[in-house]
Amino acid sequence: MEAEGPRDASEEEDPEESRQQDLEDGEKSDISKDPETKLDTEKPNESSTEGKEESEKESIEGTIPGDDLNQPDLADGEKSDISKDPETELDTEKPNVSATGEMEVPENESSDESKPRKGSDQEDQADVEKFDSSKDYAGEQDAEKIPEPSGEGEVKSSAPKEPPGEGEVSSTPEGQEEGVEKAVESAEADTSSVQEEEEEDTEKPPEREKKPETLERKISETFFYNYEDLCSQPFVTSDSGIPINLLTLIHSFGYDCTKRANLLLLDSQTLLYVAGNQLVLLDLKTKYQSYLRSSSGGGIGIITVHPSKQYFSVGEKGWKPNIIIYEFPSLKPYRILRGGTEEAYAFADFNHYGTLLASVGSSPDYMLTIWDWKQEKIVLRSKAFSQDVYKVTFSPENEEQLTTSGSGHIKFWKMAHTFTGLKLQGALGRFGKTAVTDIVGYVELPDGKVISGSEWGNLLLWEGGLIKVELCRTGHRPCHNGPVNQLVLDEGELVTVGGDGYIRVWDFETIDAADSVDDTGLLEMDHMNELLVGKNVNLSSIMKIHELGQPIWYAQDSNGAIWKLDLSFSNVTHDPECLFTFHSGKIEAMGVSPVTYLMATTALDHSVRIYDFIGNCQLTEIKFKQGGTALTWAPRVVNPKGGLIAVGFEDGVVRIIEVYDPRGLAIVAGRTNVGNAEMRLKQAFKPHTAAVTALAYERNGEVLATGSKDKTVFFFAVEDKYEPIGYICVPGPVQALQWSPLSHAESMLLVLCENGFALQVPAPILGEQDTVSTYEINDLPTQYFHFCSIKSRIKGGYDSGYLYHCAFSPVHHEISPESRQDEPFEVIPMENTDDNPIQRISFCTSKLLMFCGMKDGAVRVYPLQDKDLSADMMNGYWSFNMHDNDYGQIQDIYSSYDDRFLVTCGADSNIFTFNILSPEDIQRELKAKVPSPRGDLEKEKTAEDIEDPSAYSIENAKQKKEYDQIMKAAGDKKNKKRQELIILRHEFHHLLQRNMELPKHMQLHREEFEMDHRIREEMDRQTAQRIQLVQKELAWDQEKHRIGLQKLQSRFRDTLEFDTVVVHAIGSSHQISTYRLLAISERYYKARKQSQRGKRRTSKLAKEAEQRRESQKETSQAGGVTEEEMEADKLKKRPQLQGAIGRFGGNRLEQVRKIMEKADRAKAKIMQRRKEWDELYKSKPSDNYENPKDVQDIKEAQENMGDFKLKTATNYKIPEHMRMNAEKKKMQLRSLEVAIHEKKLTMNKWIISLRDLKVAVIEEIICLVQELKSIKSALDASEQLPIPPIPQLHLEETPEKKFQYDNNILLKFKQEEENKKRLSEQVEENASFTVFGGKFLHAPSLKEIDSSSRASSVRSMRIGSSVIPMQPKVFEIEKSEPTEMELEILKREKIRNIYLQETLIKRINELVITFDAELHLLRHQKLKLDTQMKCADLRHITWFEELLLLKNFEKHEDTLQERVNSLTNEVEEMQWKLDNYLSQMEDKKYEIAKLQEREKALYATFQASLGENNKFASFLTKVLKKKIKRVKKKDVEGDRDEEEDSDEESDDESSLESDEEDSGSEDEVFDDSVCPKNCDEALFENTLQLREKRLDIEEALVEEKKVIDNLKKEYDALAKKVKVVEASLDTAEGELEAFQREKQQRLNELHVVVPLKLHQVEYVVNGELPTDLSQTLVFTNQSLEYLQQRIMVLQHEKLEQRELYKQARQQHKELIRDRREIEIRIQRLEENCNQLMLMKFGRVVDLEALQTLSVNTNLEELKIKMMEKEHMQAQELKKWEEKIFELRQRLMMLMKENTGKLQQLNSLCAEKQGLEMKLDALQNDLGAEFQGPRKAEIQERERLITLVQLQAQEAEVLKEEITLLSRKDGRIFPPPQPPCDTKILN
Repeated sequence: MEAEGPRDASEEEDPEESRQQDLEDGEKSDISKDPETKLDTEKPNESSTEGKEESEKESIEGTIPGDDLNQPDLADGEKSDISKDPETELDTEKPNVSATGEMEVPENESSDESKPRKGSDQEDQADVEKFDSSKDYAGEQDAEKIPEPSGEGEVKSSAPKEPPGEGEVSSTPEGQEEGVEKAVESAEADTSSVQEEEEEDTEKPPEREKKPETLERKISETFFYNYEDLCSQPFVTSDSGIPINLLTLIHSFGYDCTKRANLLLLDSQTLLYVAGNQLVLLDLKTKYQSYLRSSSGGGIGIITVHPSKQYFSVGEKGWKPNIIIYEFPSLKPYRILRGGTEEAYAFADFNHYGTLLASVGSSPDYMLTIWDWKQEKIVLRSKAFSQDVYKVTFSPENEEQLTTSGSGHIKFWKMAHTFTGLKLQGALGRFGKTAVTDIVGYVELPDGKVISGSEWGNLLLWEGGLIKVELCRTGHRPCHNGPVNQLVLDEGELVTVGGDGYIRVWDFETIDAADSVDDTGLLEMDHMNELLVGKNVNLSSIMKIHELGQPIWYAQDSNGAIWKLDLSFSNVTHDPECLFTFHSGKIEAMGVSPVTYLMATTALDHSVRIYDFIGNCQLTEIKFKQGGTALTWAPRVVNPKGGLIAVGFEDGVVRIIEVYDPRGLAIVAGRTNVGNAEMRLKQAFKPHTAAVTALAYERNGEVLATGSKDKTVFFFAVEDKYEPIGYICVPGPVQALQWSPLSHAESMLLVLCENGFALQVPAPILGEQDTVSTYEINDLPTQYFHFCSIKSRIKGGYDSGYLYHCAFSPVHHEISPESRQDEPFEVIPMENTDDNPIQRISFCTSKLLMFCGMKDGAVRVYPLQDKDLSADMMNGYWSFNMHDNDYGQIQDIYSSYDDRFLVTCGADSNIFTFNILSPEDIQRELKAKVPSPRGDLEKEKTAEDIEDPSAYSIENAKQKKEYDQIMKAAGDKKNKKRQELIILRHEFHHLLQRNMELPKHMQLHREEFEMDHRIREEMDRQTAQRIQLVQKELAWDQEKHRIGLQKLQSRFRDTLEFDTVVVHAIGSSHQISTYRLLAISERYYKARKQSQRGKRRTSKLAKEAEQRRESQKETSQAGGVTEEEMEADKLKKRPQLQGAIGRFGGNRLEQVRKIMEKADRAKAKIMQRRKEWDELYKSKPSDNYENPKDVQDIKEAQENMGDFKLKTATNYKIPEHMRMNAEKKKMQLRSLEVAIHEKKLTMNKWIISLRDLKVAVIEEIICLVQELKSIKSALDASEQLPIPPIPQLHLEETPEKKFQYDNNILLKFKQEEENKKRLSEQVEENASFTVFGGKFLHAPSLKEIDSSSRASSVRSMRIGSSVIPMQPKVFEIEKSEPTEMELEILKREKIRNIYLQETLIKRINELVITFDAELHLLRHQKLKLDTQMKCADLRHITWFEELLLLKNFEKHEDTLQERVNSLTNEVEEMQWKLDNYLSQMEDKKYEIAKLQEREKALYATFQASLGENNKFASFLTKVLKKKIKRVKKKDVEGDRDEEEDSDEESDDESSLESDEEDSGSEDEVFDDSVCPKNCDEALFENTLQLREKRLDIEEALVEEKKVIDNLKKEYDALAKKVKVVEASLDTAEGELEAFQREKQQRLNELHVVVPLKLHQVEYVVNGELPTDLSQTLVFTNQSLEYLQQRIMVLQHEKLEQRELYKQARQQHKELIRDRREIEIRIQRLEENCNQLMLMKFGRVVDLEALQTLSVNTNLEELKIKMMEKEHMQAQELKKWEEKIFELRQRLMMLMKENTGKLQQLNSLCAEKQGLEMKLDALQNDLGAEFQGPRKAEIQERERLITLVQLQAQEAEVLKEEITLLSRKDGRIFPPPQPPCDTKILN
């Protein structure tokens, strides 16, 4: 085994250098600290074969529970006994190095304790053993969350150390144990010391045990194994002299397409799949195959490819199989993973980053294992389930989660960190109400959900271990018609692969957000796209690869094919391409050509294939209705060219097929696409009723024998056409047929049966057998041998393991074959075949080699000497496992005609060809030759095939013929009896007729003809009973048929709104038919209403958005209120205040009011003037101003003038209203369908009205004909005109009558059915002949019978309609000759009748002509409508294609549109914020301007207070302008008495600090706290107050400026952001526009049908219509006329614009002149104004300030407000007084009302008392018991007293309430009263 690294493979290195090189590639470590490792690297491997056998034995038996120095944490009481096996300890610590420097990696040995414990797998959590401690698992990825190793030093070795878990044992691989013994012998001393130390450690208590420090070993990244040391080799018996290369694999023709995941991609040109014990790498370009052998020889279970495509893993089968990781493309073994399962791997998968590998085993352990495959370590393991597990995968988003699925389950796993370490926990998915199903395909979604398939084709969405929803298509149709085998998440779409041959694409977002809407748990949804790969296709998996930048998919078809698919779903999508085809399933039979290198195979996939095993290619195939089960190639004596094969099929048919080279036919001469070979059916016959199992040609080629499972052997004479000779019956199903060779004297046939019988019969001769009644041969001499088991009596079990030499015993006629017990006279033992029986045996042509095909797929070769079999000859053999060991038993094995090659086929669908000790150069020179065709092949008709599986066999057909003869004789006898009965019936009717001719008194009554009336009564009674019985028996059938009829009507009739009604013209052959119209479903209308609601909702949302934008604009406009508008508002409020002054101030403030009004009017006038000037200046355009409308018009004119924008143009910009998406297209389609439906419905109604008109016309014509006949009877024959025929209604005109029936119609239908049975030659067979079937006479078709029945019904209708009730004949009395008057009357009557006759006939013709005219007119309209409907259908197709295209673009378009919308909203929001900032800044500027005006007014007030020539003006000015240090006051709630020092200032406080400003010289110092002498103190105090106001104004100014600065900063930052977002918006809009353009271009690629007439085509070249119209343009007439008119319009506009330009230029000159004059005038007026101000005021003053001079308005306003407050309070007091007065009045009214009620109660009580006294007086004499007061009276009295007391209390409460209300707002509620008794009130 070579340690292949960066060095060249041809170099030789020293072992120490090789070891050092491996260490340098990884982490460095000190080798000297490990003397054992150093010792092992210095010593080469020199162990013997015995040592190897011992190691193998130890690896199998395994006695060590754990041998890792780095032991995992053990439970209490558990200890690792390492000292018992020092060899294993050394083997795990030291790598083995061979003499050539090759490094061997030992495999951890496993013991029997490592087998998984059997138990229930239905637990939701499986805490599993941890094979490596947290220190051993050095996780390379952060996502795995594995702790880093913590050892002091690490020894990097190419020998990986796999620490087994509890119950697991390390194992050493085959071929790597050679250095173990040598290393063990050299280190025995060291191991003894270790044993003593460990024995001491085991005596310590568990809590004091210390974990020994271990050194983790890592495998170098550059380490590789040697493939030659790993791959399995042929087994050759020792000392046999058989060469190891006896057979050499040439090519693999088969493909195990039923194996799961048996097709992978390594790159765009390399396919990877398993073929038996071979791994095949197929180059798609060259079709060249490379092979990798399994290392164990037990077969290959699974394959999987690394995500990087750099590695692929191969999971093998056998005892303790390995997983081998190969590097690609070097195909070097890179890593070996050991101990993952017991017998075979079922599936494996790499994680997303390729760092971990998950594998799952098959029966019996089903072990799930997580591998750190680069270090060959097991990370975690657990039993996956108790049944078959099909798949395991990592989650692509979270690599700590896995999913497994299989037979009846799905399980969700996660790697969990527990207190004992990293564990693997599994949760079993619960199906709930959903039926349990096998889950083959599933996929993990990014959010943790899992979607899986099911057996019935629906999708299951799993969340939290439960089924969230089950997905199906609309109408509860399954997603696939069959199991969903694979699910793929590709680019945001879910792709499902079904066994029905469909690949469907679903919207991932819809599925991810799916939820159940009802109790069924089903959710209906439609797929986006689908692809039907083929009809007879069963897809099991697909793989994706990128080829030239385009995604290409390869699919595995379980029906025997590999497909190349294009799933882009566009207009240029390629059709599915079948790359390779193979047999599907077990290959049943094979045959080899006797003259060339061709072989033929057949299987149950209904195909027969011819292969060239020299050219390594399939030449041709042919398919039939049934699968093939047997095949043989006709020998040379039958066909010298070798071009004939016989194939037996499962339905008992044998087909003779010719193989020929079609290039030899004259009909295909010169063709280039003709294949090298073709097959043609020559003859087909059916000798058997069950599957044909054996075919054999007699040695002379004269007889063909066929055997079958129906226990018969049929013989045919081999001629140009095979003729049946006869058949024999055998005791059991035929297993094989073999004719005796030429060395035998007689030609005998050996028949082998499945139940142990062997027969020998001679070849029958054609013509010697009597085949008149049957083909069975009864007198053929037969020898029997009934095998009696020997092995079962000795060892027990099956009789395999021996070759038996048997002899036929003498014929004993008295012993039945079934009771025979024969034994062989000699047995030859076969080595290792007790449990692996031989399936097929064949010999080479020279008989020197015997080839055996084994049950486990192995090929055995026994060399023979002297061409004889004996026990000595069977000792040595050559064996090699080729086919699958589990299910790949060899079906046939043959050598080529020249013994150069060997061909095998197996039940695993694989076909292998081998070289038999022949050099490769000879193989290159050989070439297969296809037989040339026969000369008369082209003239022959194609042989008639037997396609019906229920067709009669040859024998059954003959028996059927005899049966038909018997039935014919019985029928003749029945007919004879019927004829006799008919004669007797005629005689009886003759007697009845003679009786009727007799006089009445002589006639016999009908009852007298009866012999006994009781006979008829009994017959009637029995008939009635039978009728009742039949009705009861047929009740269920009647109900069944009634329900069936109802279902048919609901399915086919109820959905039909209009059936096809064909209305025929009466006088011509014209006709018109209605449209067959289906009713539009309610679901369609619901969808249409929903779309309309969506439109309204969208428009509503758009309106709301528009309103929001307008409100934002209004807000921004309102925020930008100018100073003048604010002043105007103030001025508007002033008059109100002035009005208040007038109300409350009186004459005292009249003068102030007038002054204020005057000032306000002046101010308003000034503000209005300013506003007008501002508006005027704003409206003034700049010098380079351009009107936006003109600019836009110019731009549009430049872009569009003289240019008609075509949609095919590259710069075509799609207008917003013309942009199309899938939803709009759906609405278009719906509208089109509705329009089509309405048009057709209207036309159908017109046609039905026309049909009704025809019915009325026919009825009228019938009446007219009746009248015409009566008139005609009164006319002479010469005067009679022919009566027009009465038109008839056709059956097509009243199709609804087909569904109207009664008993008569049903009886008639029954009679017609019986007539059909009589006419047909099909006769029901008797129960005794049920084995025969088939049809022999051609029965009339239903169409013919329907036509005949229609004709008869029409004739009957015509006869019925034409029959006129005959008038009873009246006996007339002979009269004398008529008089002249009578003759005149008769003449007049005659003339009248002639006139009436002509009138009636004319009326009939008019009716016919009118109806035909109506039909012609309506027919013309319908033809026009047909044209429109055809155009509508074409448009519907085009729109549907556009819809499919738009669906493909919809997702991307929605994404772009959402991005544009989000950016647009963001820009609008930012623009609104910018406008808001601008408005705030304007407000602040206005506030600053006000403060500045206040500051100016303050200085003006100060100057006014100083007066003129004040000597302290300078001092006071300095005091006023002095800057002092002030602290801003803080509003502190609750602490108003506390004072803060000015020194405790912080950065958060808004303080104004500044130094004093020297207004004079630096030496000048003044004290502003003391008033100077001779200075007015009031003036000084006023100056200090003004200074305080100035400081307040300055602080306010600073604050406002800070606010403005902050707003400006925010505005600038937001403006920058707006620019970025606008740039993104422009980019997004550009992308959207480009996408719209691309979408429009794709839509333009669709073909649109535009029907044109020749006069509409104006594209003429040289006066002729060109053949190529691809450059034409389709225009509507309106568009063309508009373009033509537009030329004139533009010319007129051009003239107008020139005139306008001249006028504008003249006007411009005039305006310039006027402006100059106005400027001069303004200048003069200003000078005049200044002169007047100097004359009046002595200086230039501000007139506006002078006009606005007024009193202190603030004080006046405060006074007015105070007066308003007083007035309002007085009004409120008045309201409260009025309210109190109202409440008093209400209280008085209540008291009066209660007093009245009390008085009424008092009177009632008095009246009651008087009545009681009267009653007591009346009752005094009634008895003593009535003398005292009654209890009821006492209770009533007490109740009345209580009521009175309560009313008194209520009165008191009311009084108190009145008192309180007179003082304040108080109220007392009375106590709750008990419910009053109605008796008291009454």
